[in-house]
Amino acid sequence: MTKKWFSFGIVTIFILSLFLRLWGLDRFNTLVFDEVYYAKFSNNYLTNIPFFDGHPPLAKYIIAIGIWLGTHLPFFPVNAVNGLSGSLLSPWHYRWLNAFTGAFIPLIIAAIAYQLINRRSFSFLAGLFAACDGIFLVESRYALINQYIIIFGLLAQLLLLLALGNAGITRKLLLCFSGISFGAAVSCKWNGLSFLLGIYLIWLFAWGWQCVINNQEKINATSDSPRDSYIVELNRYKYSFILSKLTQLNIFQMIFYLGIIPLITYSIIWIPHLKLDVRYNFIEVHQQILQFHKSLGGNTTDIHPYCAAWYTWPLMMRPIAYYYQTASSFQDPLPVLGPQLPSGKGQVIYDVHAMGNPFLWWFGLAALLFLLILFTRQFAIPIIRNKNTPIATSLTIDIWISLFLLCNYGANLLPWIVVHRCIFIYHYMTSLVFAFLAITWLVDKCLASYQLVLRASGVTIIFIILIAFIFWMPIYLGLPLSPTAYQMRMWFSSWI
Repeated sequence: MTKKWFSFGIVTIFILSLFLRLWGLDRFNTLVFDEVYYAKFSNNYLTNIPFFDGHPPLAKYIIAIGIWLGTHLPFFPVNAVNGLSGSLLSPWHYRWLNAFTGAFIPLIIAAIAYQLINRRSFSFLAGLFAACDGIFLVESRYALINQYIIIFGLLAQLLLLLALGNAGITRKLLLCFSGISFGAAVSCKWNGLSFLLGIYLIWLFAWGWQCVINNQEKINATSDSPRDSYIVELNRYKYSFILSKLTQLNIFQMIFYLGIIPLITYSIIWIPHLKLDVRYNFIEVHQQILQFHKSLGGNTTDIHPYCAAWYTWPLMMRPIAYYYQTASSFQDPLPVLGPQLPSGKGQVIYDVHAMGNPFLWWFGLAALLFLLILFTRQFAIPIIRNKNTPIATSLTIDIWISLFLLCNYGANLLPWIVVHRCIFIYHYMTSLVFAFLAITWLVDKCLASYQLVLRASGVTIIFIILIAFIFWMPIYLGLPLSPTAYQMRMWFSSWI
């Protein structure tokens, strides 16, 4: 892919992502799903009303900034207004900034892909697949906070990759900004810490591998049989991949840049909230938040009809209806509030479903399993065969990519095993981005293959993902559907 076409493709992805997020943003003049909390909380910052929330405050600050700008700038549409957030606002006021920032998520993912291997086709496909998912589109069209964990978490990892590619003062500055972004991710929700955990896991592996190399070099230096070719191979892989440069960061640098700086950032971000709500100090508010999550009960449908165990997320077994209303005909006004029509009377369905692109999710899961097998096989076979085969020679780019994706995916998913409160499918979003990158990696390799079957498979997967995105788009955007058209998109009873 030439630089010109790559730039055109990335710009096109951003424009389409932005258009889909902004189009019909005020379609439902009400508070959708958790907007009943976050739109109100954000407006409370502007009206100086103290409140308690079960999450850190940064994402609400951002929504509040959007509300303030929306009410002070003249070009925002105000065709419909409501007072549900505590002030008379248009839905545009509390949604537009989320829509705007959400359009950058595919670009950040594309940038990470490019920094990993400097391959334009891989970067473009990563951005394209990220733009073709439904739950990211839905989350960024409303005043919700989950997307900000992803934005800051991915931005932090991108800045870290850029830091590894530089040296001197530039590296130090980029590491500082990376630490600030990691702190910002945790300042949206505590599970933003998983992005930092993923990096620490990769760093530990990189240092472990470096120790293996050093040990092999010592053994070879004292061996009777020269193995110069092996030493050359080891050195060739030593810094052949950007993540292998993590060993250039020692424990003190990691603690400072990716420990102390995130902690300072997190603490500072709390200051405006604590000045507004003086009932609790910094320690007490965290005790209250912890108690709040403990009080949410078990992860069963008795607590909430859309509670979903963590292991059901990758298969998308239980998505969430953020908004569901019916109307008698397509000519009726959009339903906003009030009870649904009696059974059999509603001939038009308006549904905003927080669900992903099914095929993108399933392909992504399959790709992760393939990379897990690939990664495990590289280290397991020499051990099983009990041969003195140095594992360091297996650390090709494929292995480093697998390591990056699997560590980050696992770090964002597996901690939910120990969470016993009601959790939802949107908590999977932080892991999901690495599933996108996994299927992107395999598709890109298929397209670059000399085998016609593999190239055809890559093209087929791309078209399936694009077609699926278009097919399910009406329930991402809340467009009117007939009952038949709606049921066509609800493939499983657990989706409803």
